[in-house]
Amino acid sequence: MKRNRLITILKITTLALENNNRVYSNLYLLTSMSSVNRVKDGFLGEKQINVPRIILDSKVRNIPFLNSIFITHIGYFPKAQFHFRERKNGCEDYILIYCMNGKGAIETPKGKFELIASQFIILAPNQYHRYEADINYPWSIYWVHFSGEKLNELNLGFNIETYSYPTSMPFSESILDIWNEMYSSLESGYTGSNIGYANFCLYRFISFFLFSNRKNTFTAEDDQVDKAINYMKSNIGTYFTVEMLAERFNYSASHFGALFKKKTGMSPIEYFIQIKIQHACQLLIQRNLKIKEIGETIGYDDPYYFSRLFKKAIGKSPNQYRLDYRED
Repeated sequence: MKRNRLITILKITTLALENNNRVYSNLYLLTSMSSVNRVKDGFLGEKQINVPRIILDSKVRNIPFLNSIFITHIGYFPKAQFHFRERKNGCEDYILIYCMNGKGAIETPKGKFELIASQFIILAPNQYHRYEADINYPWSIYWVHFSGEKLNELNLGFNIETYSYPTSMPFSESILDIWNEMYSSLESGYTGSNIGYANFCLYRFISFFLFSNRKNTFTAEDDQVDKAINYMKSNIGTYFTVEMLAERFNYSASHFGALFKKKTGMSPIEYFIQIKIQHACQLLIQRNLKIKEIGETIGYDDPYYFSRLFKKAIGKSPNQYRLDYRED
């Protein structure tokens, strides 16, 4: 009798311990999930450009027609695990998010939605929104922020609000081609022609989503200046003279300089400096490198010289540029 009672007590004790373990296990899981480091950027293989306000103010906002609709931010986040953004008051821009793979969740005043592969959504300005990648199947997304003087007209004419819900569309390689055109143009330096070209491409990019039933094609030309620019971008930390670049592309220095300036509006070295500073802008945002390390990455061993050069181009020091972005 005593033996049976002892066995019963042991069973009850074991069951209680198992239940407690389940409770502790569930509490641990919840705690772990809540402590995940959700991030807004910094993903392996990402591409991101945030056009500095000083550039928008000086080269876009006061330029008739160009200020109608223009890019403020552009990026690509592949397999963006733990990606998360919440803006309680929204932002000044429309945000177009195009999901290529995986999925994520989006919340706006209109409800909570799931955005899956081959879908896009356009978030309206100045409205609360929150979005995050799925834990198990994080999305890969292309995105563009765009603003301008004609946003109301754009909405009225083409009913942009229709796309404030996840919308399916057939895949087209041309969408990625034109996105790459915009990104590459801005990445090549904030010249008037680069900014103008990127923002004219924006109209084309948006049209893919507003008129997704149309079949689109796109081709791009290449020339020696484009090859030279790509060579500069691939050797961002290298020192070049005009003579060195001209020799590589089989030109005399004078002819190469004239050809380059005719297309870009500046000399090859001025252009190369802009590319370097543009790359530094991305490193300041995406990496936790010291200012000295960023300067060295783009070919400037003297951090004070790099900071002066950066401030002259962007209007603020590297430290201030990084701080302003993190506060945004």
